[in-house]
Amino acid sequence: MSATVDRSFVIHLWEDRTRGEQWVPSYDSRGLALLSDEFLCIASNNAVENGQRIFEFKAVTPGTHRLVFEKRMGWKFTAEDRRVFQIDAASPPGS
Repeated sequence: MSATVDRSFVIHLWEDRTRGEQWVPSYDSRGLALLSDEFLCIASNNAVENGQRIFEFKAVTPGTHRLVFEKRMGWKFTAEDRRVFQIDAASPPGS
């Protein structure tokens, strides 16, 4: 994924809170900064709550940064799923 330093980018991941799923990001804060973390509920009733988790980041420094998301369940010690993103951050034009 390409990004520009000091400009935000967004990652959307599906999350089923009914099952206790939660995406947990890990990254080096010297290269990336988390700006916001929101949940957009798509379906909700007495038995179901699922939707999209929306993470907004920005690159702090130019270079290649690794961003790992693990889908965690509250009662498990290991991740249910894992997504790895390589963020190639370029300096802003004219800098």
